[in-house]
Amino acid sequence: MKIQTLFIALVAVFLFAVTGCSSGIENEEQKIVVQQRNNDNNADKYQDFREITDSEQVQKAKKILDEAEWNNSKVNMSRPADYQFFFHYKNEKIKADTIQHLIWISPNKDKLEVVRGNDEYVQLTEDNSEILFEIITGEDLTSLK
Repeated sequence: MKIQTLFIALVAVFLFAVTGCSSGIENEEQKIVVQQRNNDNNADKYQDFREITDSEQVQKAKKILDEAEWNNSKVNMSRPADYQFFFHYKNEKIKADTIQHLIWISPNKDKLEVVRGNDEYVQLTEDNSEILFEIITGEDLTSLK
């Protein structure tokens, strides 16, 4: 009986330690670093455009991307992305892999197409496109029409 109690106590301590250690980075605040494509002859160059540090806006953008129905496929777009952005931790001591998000504004200027990493693609709904575009650029997508 004492062995069972000891075993349960050890398992509980282990689970507590694992969940406590793993939640440290998840609770760290993040920011979004946005770059805009240069309009000069070198279409593959991007310049710093904006940094979003408001936690509510960052979480809203993450939620849109997390809930999107991503397709696992490589895409070949006809032009370079209009914007690219990365999620970074505000605490610069935390080093983590950053995933590039490329954004294209659709020809009708009503939706965003997003490539995450090298092999994930999604076309967002009009509503989510409007919200994400406003977070990323500070402008209304409808104002581009």
